[in-house]
Amino acid sequence: MSTAVRSTTSGEQVLVRRPGPQELHPVRTHRRRRTLEIALAVAVPLALVLVWQLAAARSWIDERVYPAPSTILADGWDRAADGDLWPDVWATLKRVLGGYAIGTVAGYALGLLMGWLALVRAALEPLLDALYVVPKLALLPVFLNMFGLGEGPQIALVATTVFFFVWISTMAAVLAVPSGHRDAGQVFGASPWQMFRHVLLPASLPAVLVGARIAAGVAVLVIVASEQIAAADGLGHLIFDSRALFQNDVMFVGIVCVAVLGVVFSEVVRIAGRLLTPWAPRDRGRSQS
Repeated sequence: MSTAVRSTTSGEQVLVRRPGPQELHPVRTHRRRRTLEIALAVAVPLALVLVWQLAAARSWIDERVYPAPSTILADGWDRAADGDLWPDVWATLKRVLGGYAIGTVAGYALGLLMGWLALVRAALEPLLDALYVVPKLALLPVFLNMFGLGEGPQIALVATTVFFFVWISTMAAVLAVPSGHRDAGQVFGASPWQMFRHVLLPASLPAVLVGARIAAGVAVLVIVASEQIAAADGLGHLIFDSRALFQNDVMFVGIVCVAVLGVVFSEVVRIAGRLLTPWAPRDRGRSQS
């Protein structure tokens, strides 16, 4: 919207506000803005890949240590076509999904309870705060002793990591519900279940889902690190094992797969959050007209 100063016949100056393109053509403006955002999102990583490819082709970097993107793509395609890549991808994915589901349910339930009941919060918050600051990979030996070798320690590590992120975001979201919302529910005689269903849940769920989205990315990071230490398969094991054998092209294939898995998983959680909370504000840059 633009502004201009106009003088009237009596000599007075009047500030005139004229609608701009965004007000006159909101749909067209939104489409142009969205097109620009998509173009930038594609162009920046593509430019970096092209620079990497050029550096490898001109021998500015040692291709034995940093293979060209074309080499990584060809090797990844061959491994996928031969079926060598999918077992590691599936092993990582099932550990992430299993641990994420357990950690999310436990963190959400306890976060709601601690946000709702002050006595429960007073009893458990100091203990959980102390456990939260412990590096989660330091718990892997504990889980190995508890569950032995296999899937148990990996899933438990992911579940523990996700639990703390979801618990903190849920408890904070419930505590941040305005007191006016609670007072309105009490005035209308809402029962405890109605207070939860119609006041606390809708008001806190958007913030809870933000924590769940962050936890989705962290879950991928943790499982890859765990697989490098105590796993016989998975993308983390693939990355570590190929580096030990100096197969750097395979190592970068694993890194790319981890990046894609993390982005897709986080995006799925974000889309699910939008479907579950249509009343919540949309992400900046992703709003609809």
